[in-house]
Amino acid sequence: MTQTNHSSQDVQEMVAQADTGARNPSGLPGRILWLVPLCWSLFQLWYASPLPFVFDIGILNDTEARSIHLMFAIFLAFTAYPAMKNSPRDRIPFIDWILALAGSFSAAYIYLFYTELAGRSGAPTQVDIIVAVIGMVLLLEATRRALGPPLMCVAAVFLLYTFAGPYMPDVIAHKGASLNKAMSHLWLTTEGVFGVALGVSTSFVFLFVLFGAMLERAGAGAYFIKVAFSLLGHMRGGPAKAAVVASGLSGLVSGSSIANVVTTGTFTIPLMKRVGFPGTKAGAVEVAASTNGQLTPPIMGAAAFLMVEYVGISYVEVIKAAILPALISYIALLYIVHLEACKAGMQGLPRRHTPTWLQSIFSFSSTIVALGILSALVYYGVGWTKDVFGSAATTIVGVALLLVYVALLKVSAKYADQAPEIDEQLTEVPDPGPTVKSGLHFLLPIVVLVWCLTVERFSPGLSAFWATVFMIFILITQRPLMALINKQNDVTQQAKAGFVDLAESLVSGARNMIGIGVATAAAGTVVGVVTLTGIGLVMTDFVEFISGGSIFLMLLFTAVISLILGMGLPTTANYIVVSTLMAPVVVTLGAQHGLIIPLIAVHLFVFYFGILADDTPPVGLAAFAAAAIAKSDPIRTGIQGFTYDIRTAILPFMFVFNTQLLLIGIDTWWHLALTIFSAIVAMLIFSAATQGWWFTKNKWWETVLLLVLTFTFFRPGFWWDMVYPPKVVSPGIEIAQITQQLNVGESLELLVSGETLDGDHVEKVVRLPFDENAQTADDRIASTGLMLRQEDQRMIVDMVEFGSPAEAAGIDFDWEIESVIEELPRPMKEWVFVPASLILLLLAWNQRRRIRREKLSA
Repeated sequence: MTQTNHSSQDVQEMVAQADTGARNPSGLPGRILWLVPLCWSLFQLWYASPLPFVFDIGILNDTEARSIHLMFAIFLAFTAYPAMKNSPRDRIPFIDWILALAGSFSAAYIYLFYTELAGRSGAPTQVDIIVAVIGMVLLLEATRRALGPPLMCVAAVFLLYTFAGPYMPDVIAHKGASLNKAMSHLWLTTEGVFGVALGVSTSFVFLFVLFGAMLERAGAGAYFIKVAFSLLGHMRGGPAKAAVVASGLSGLVSGSSIANVVTTGTFTIPLMKRVGFPGTKAGAVEVAASTNGQLTPPIMGAAAFLMVEYVGISYVEVIKAAILPALISYIALLYIVHLEACKAGMQGLPRRHTPTWLQSIFSFSSTIVALGILSALVYYGVGWTKDVFGSAATTIVGVALLLVYVALLKVSAKYADQAPEIDEQLTEVPDPGPTVKSGLHFLLPIVVLVWCLTVERFSPGLSAFWATVFMIFILITQRPLMALINKQNDVTQQAKAGFVDLAESLVSGARNMIGIGVATAAAGTVVGVVTLTGIGLVMTDFVEFISGGSIFLMLLFTAVISLILGMGLPTTANYIVVSTLMAPVVVTLGAQHGLIIPLIAVHLFVFYFGILADDTPPVGLAAFAAAAIAKSDPIRTGIQGFTYDIRTAILPFMFVFNTQLLLIGIDTWWHLALTIFSAIVAMLIFSAATQGWWFTKNKWWETVLLLVLTFTFFRPGFWWDMVYPPKVVSPGIEIAQITQQLNVGESLELLVSGETLDGDHVEKVVRLPFDENAQTADDRIASTGLMLRQEDQRMIVDMVEFGSPAEAAGIDFDWEIESVIEELPRPMKEWVFVPASLILLLLAWNQRRRIRREKLSA
């Protein structure tokens, strides 16, 4: 793949600075900088594998593994990243070696002296505190080198807040903490640096990043791009549509928006410019597509794995919630590109062979049917083997997988030469058939990953481990097997090249993790300060004061914080910081104002706006990378990219108020289909409104009407609630009668009020599930954890059972059950789509009529 001469070096330098480290020394330092990442990858594979338990050697607990993980990250941050812009890139200064060794020792201190530290928990020695202080300072410097000043400054501000609490304004003041207490909490426990965020990086994220690096090295990234071009390159603005799909597929390979821009943008941007896109818009399309790559399950950067820990749901549930917003976001971007092409009268690249409509329909339908049959065979066929063969099923499935791999590799080898390289000099679209067949074996590792996650229900870490093991096998075998299949004489040479690919992918995967490793550790500092000082409770009052109790203003405030922090922080660190501070606040204030917001919806809300910051001027690094390739102004490219991403910005607001977009509360297949269809229609309408063009240029009233219809399709309940009230409120003393009438699976929704431990009066709505086996009203109420007593016309909480749903909802004794809230039977809210669809059809008819009238008058 060729690259544009003028911008290639600048762009690659930008990626190195952001993702892998800009240093590339020669000699012994170069070999060390190659060997250490290799050892890091091997350590992570060992830790994730069952081998330590099989051989009863090298068994590590979570804290020890996090310590070693951070040790590698800090060592590489000081050796791979220069201290300043003018620091040497071809050698590592002596002072950096000293800092790398001191930082890595401080990180490894918990592992090296784990037993001693456990014996004196809460009573650190002077040496412990000195090591903790040195480690904290060097972690901040490593963060600055790998990620720039913003995250370092955020962590430093929170550290300053820890010690300066008594001198702060009253609204955020606290009693402060001593150096011993703060450093012990942040460095010597799992509440701070070595907390959940670093644990997720250690257990899950590393393996997924390594899996992506292996896919890329094997050629899967280039394969996905070729497939996208062969399928879409001939359409209006085809290269731009191919760039969108290729970037979405690259989200499987890379969690970095900057690397995604460079991987696909190097040739998609010149091709977009060739078919008529201005440089600014060509770069912006690539930026919007690449930043959204982090929305795409199953990897989603690192945030998906953090959500598993923070929200307390399974990884499959996170993927389920994230899949529809990601899908409609990409469909909308494809439509925006189409509208841009229509406005400018663009065409796509010519096809090598132009099929008839009948051939195209047959090819598309047969592909869909074949995929459906194949999915059914895999799902039900393998499930059948587990029932019949028991423990031997794994071996049988493994052998079948190898046979399928060899068969697909044989197909790929046959068509590999027929799938041309795609570069910016491409003059015609390659044939889809040979292109798709040239790399079918690359789909198998993804099938293994998804199978382990969704069917076997393995943990994300173990699923990634087995998918990575399969990728290791592919890297070692695909070259020599292809040489054998094609009857070439260089089988031995190809086998050696396979092992080189494996080693280089292990190294590149580890170097891609440096920034994530130090980012999760530095963000852990913020989490530790929040738990140490109690600022999280203060934030609730602060945000409620600023928003005036308005849920929408509160969400807007949260979005702005995420955008501002995200301008300088990587998405993962931004998500950790903002979700730690704001997610509990949004849920709490929502409950106080009668809106029960699922925690996953709030976490996805924060995550989405953190991603949008990657193309937000003036800092958006992805926009700078795209502008360097497009030879356009980076600020204008970033602004244009953000206008394309407005479609992504409205989604979080919509799924907070309509959680069906996260596939929550959907019971039937037709309800699922209706939800997906309405969401896609809503996003397409919104794209047409923001672009000012549907079938032709919109009039102002048409744009306004399209925006109203967008809101209607996204949130039909808003209008339906005006016609049919959704709930009825009854006095709290009627709780027994209402609870008795509830169906199994329904929850008890209550308005409760009382005083907190701080003496504040709180009023909020809670939803309590009851035991399915409980029959009587008293048994059902007891199963929620509530013991009640009636005083006159008031229902008072007498006791709350420890570990019960009532305790988890924050109810305390002596609180009052003010009201019981019941869902009213009413027609489904989706009936609103009928008049909305009619208005939409009339609007389409009006625009088509205007086009015909303009043609006649021309």
